[in-house]
Amino acid sequence: MTCQLDRQLIEKTIEFHGHSCPGLAIGIRASELAIQKLDITPSSSIVCVVETDMCAVDGIQFLTSCTFGKGNLIHKDWGKPGFTFFDRKKNKGFRALFLDDAIKDMADPKGLSGREAMIFHIMETDIKDLFQVKKIAAPPVKPARILESIICQECNEKVMESRIRRFNGKNLCIPCFMEYEQKI
Repeated sequence: MTCQLDRQLIEKTIEFHGHSCPGLAIGIRASELAIQKLDITPSSSIVCVVETDMCAVDGIQFLTSCTFGKGNLIHKDWGKPGFTFFDRKKNKGFRALFLDDAIKDMADPKGLSGREAMIFHIMETDIKDLFQVKKIAAPPVKPARILESIICQECNEKVMESRIRRFNGKNLCIPCFMEYEQKI
């Protein structure tokens, strides 16, 4: 079944991202799936873990209101088109993995280029055929915490304590630590 999100909402998502592309279409459809399965509302306590940094993430941010700043959008740089959504209030969630094989062998609609044809197929294919979905029973990440800031003894900038590195008796931020330690 074709994408069920309001066309104006899709246009606003494209405007937010800056252009229409297959990656954004994947994010729109993943968000649609989350909205359907978790009944996302403004009062929902949704967290999303994305396993990629592709354009899909902008669609997810815009449509689910998950953001890095609120701590409910987590990026794990695994290079996979996987998206885990979890509602902390309802204690339920799922992981959706985009299946590019679902659109790989489809005939191109007349008059559409390869890129436009991909977008068309992603937006028009039945959502159950686009993603492999697995239920999850526990939150994929812990809630965000506010941690102490520690001064880097090299650059004198504040650093979240969980990101400080100890080297040769000094507390160092990651960039300053990397200046000394070449194995990273």
